[in-house]
Amino acid sequence: MRAVIWFVLLFALAVVSASVLGTNDGLASFYWGSWRLDVSLNLFLIALLAACFALVAVIQAVNALIGLPRRAHEWRVARRDRTAQAALRDALSQYFGGRYSRAQKSAQRALLIQSDTPDLVQDNEFTVLGHLLAAGSLHKLQDRTHRDEQLRLALDLSSRSGLARPAEEGARLLAAEWALDDRDAARALELLGELPPGVARRTHALRLRLQATRLARQPHEALKTARLLAKHQAFSKEAAQGLLRSLAFESLDGARDADQVRRVWLSLEAVDRRDPFVAARTATRLSKFGAQADARNALRPFWERLGELGIDERCALAEALVASIDGIGADWLPRLEASLQAFPREPALAHAVGRALAQRELWGKARLLLQQAADAEELPLAARRDAWVLLAHLAEQQGDVERTADCYRHAATLTEN
Repeated sequence: MRAVIWFVLLFALAVVSASVLGTNDGLASFYWGSWRLDVSLNLFLIALLAACFALVAVIQAVNALIGLPRRAHEWRVARRDRTAQAALRDALSQYFGGRYSRAQKSAQRALLIQSDTPDLVQDNEFTVLGHLLAAGSLHKLQDRTHRDEQLRLALDLSSRSGLARPAEEGARLLAAEWALDDRDAARALELLGELPPGVARRTHALRLRLQATRLARQPHEALKTARLLAKHQAFSKEAAQGLLRSLAFESLDGARDADQVRRVWLSLEAVDRRDPFVAARTATRLSKFGAQADARNALRPFWERLGELGIDERCALAEALVASIDGIGADWLPRLEASLQAFPREPALAHAVGRALAQRELWGKARLLLQQAADAEELPLAARRDAWVLLAHLAEQQGDVERTADCYRHAATLTEN
């Protein structure tokens, strides 16, 4: 098909040439002194066109001859650039393959080739990546001195080049991650604090900040960071809830008196204060410091809607109420009896209500509930032991020596277990 097209074009050219050049009426005359040369116009045009082609060819040949050293230099630079790029790719593949010593050597070879080639020195992004790969390999090899030197070179170079700015952000994130590996929380927080606001809000940066604040034992700051990560959907719903709850626990456990517990409780977000487990831990901590009334105030809203909670949440609230039972008022009795009527077979509630009734000296109802709690094997040993000890005190008040001894024996058996 291609040959047919060429033949058609050739025939068309022949027809056009015959039509244009068929008449040879024109002359071109050239005078030089007493000499005169007459040629046909067609010959003159063909000779002029050939001369133009020849002149262009000569000029191109001269340019090629003159530019030969330049092209040779460009070829050598391109070959060294390909060699450096190949060394950098080899370093990257060796790094991901876990061969950190080879990766470091390949990265250094790439940097050496670039430094020995003046035309490649200006590629700052390549240099920064090479230093980062070398630093990462040295970090895996536990060579912290040379790692920090390579990191410093990467940061200094990237700070002077706008094109290498993304590499600078990556270098700071890597440095923070390495500081966490070294268990240096202060250094990690310092590096993360130097990040631009947009970079600091990225998910990876927030994850590093969360690890750093937890390592530095700053649970309140860690809770704020975890809340941001949860908003960015960095965790599943269940994982986020568990993490936020554990950080709230750490904040509460770090308090050293009742006032600190109150401040931590008030500083929590509303969604955290609506968590029954967090409220139960708050009440337990307040009770430990003698603020039983405040502890019961923290638990009160949850006992009003006990039917909306799960069994684990009700058990946690019951244990917290037992810890804050001293000084409980008569206003609690209606809601406690209502909870017992709604969940009569839950021993944790039976234990809490029995303790409250015993505190109010309602011995008859208290004995039945405490006996139910003491016999419940699903209750923690501490709760069952407490129920047996209370039953022993009741029996002792009634002068039932045999019953008292039997209750103490059961309590002692649970202590041994």
